[in-house]
Amino acid sequence: MDALAKRLLERLLAAGNKSEAGVRSRAPALTAHQLVPYRALRSAKEKSACEDAFIAARSAGAITIVLDRANREEGFFERIDLRDVAALAAFLGETPLTERVAEAERRLSVLDAEFPVVAEIVGKWRQAGKVRSVGPESYQDWLDAAAVIVFARNQAAGGVIAQPIREASAALFKDSKRIEYLAPQVDVLLSGATDTPPRPASEVWQEIGLFREEHPALLAGQVEVERERVTALLDAPYSGFPAATVRRLASIPQSVMSIENLTTFHSEAKRRCNESVLLLYTAGMPSPAWRAMYARLLMGLPADVPVYHWGDLDEGGFRIAAVLAKEAVATSHQLRPWAMHPGDIPEAKRCKAAPRTIERMQHFAALAGWESLADAIGAAGFTTEQEAL
Repeated sequence: MDALAKRLLERLLAAGNKSEAGVRSRAPALTAHQLVPYRALRSAKEKSACEDAFIAARSAGAITIVLDRANREEGFFERIDLRDVAALAAFLGETPLTERVAEAERRLSVLDAEFPVVAEIVGKWRQAGKVRSVGPESYQDWLDAAAVIVFARNQAAGGVIAQPIREASAALFKDSKRIEYLAPQVDVLLSGATDTPPRPASEVWQEIGLFREEHPALLAGQVEVERERVTALLDAPYSGFPAATVRRLASIPQSVMSIENLTTFHSEAKRRCNESVLLLYTAGMPSPAWRAMYARLLMGLPADVPVYHWGDLDEGGFRIAAVLAKEAVATSHQLRPWAMHPGDIPEAKRCKAAPRTIERMQHFAALAGWESLADAIGAAGFTTEQEAL
């Protein structure tokens, strides 16, 4: 088939898919504007090849053609209207969107119970949209992404809370690099929403205990920490250790604060390294190994030592807070927000957020036990990143 004709007909098919999905009101057609590349052809041979493809599509019942009124025999085609989406898809060797979505929905139905966001993913596809730049033909990637999450959770339940990503990939798929291609899908399944901002792949893998290279946990403050081989005061401005080697606190700080972002952690570590406070960098969503370390550190603290979290005032920040709050409660502590109230944010630093984003922020704030803060978030309607403050 002529390459130009194929490209234009594929554009017409995309419009037809949108029309069938109910997201396009105008009848799908290639108007004079869309046909400019065809009308710009100067070679009779090229013009004939392109038109032959259009005529073949018409013969297949896929389109109708409006001829040049002034020169019906030798002039250019003025307009091409879509007649039948399924016929055009078949002519182009493609499967109609409705069939591709139905097949993807059938295949992904096994994930509905554990990953409710699958319904949202399929809904986007049904409306001719994409999720993380992929459509319904990518259903196997989503199945594999779910398998990665389940595998990592099962490993953690068995005591393996940190594992090299390529070893995990080889064990799960007999392909040491397969998992690394699935970061967008894993990110969506973990976040439970299709419109959250994409995270760096390293943060996605960290959340479920996979790593390409293991990074140390960063701690700061004038606090003594017992590790596997030594008990000592943390260095200034901070110290970094493998999370698994940090056993417990050997002194009692006046407070504990986890910090989501690295820039903020470095600033606070330099400013407060000589204070009786324990600062912990979560590196975004903390890994299972980090969370286990966090629980060990909190376990030995008196109940009256306040435990804070300072994160972004956005969906991700409150999702992290909800995870940390669960660990805190398990050690008989209550996690408190630090500088995460909308009233703490200057007007110039506020970014208006979509209602659905605000709803999810409220949801995670409530999971963290911060019901009054959840109400304030709903009234405020904006987000802010920690580094902006």
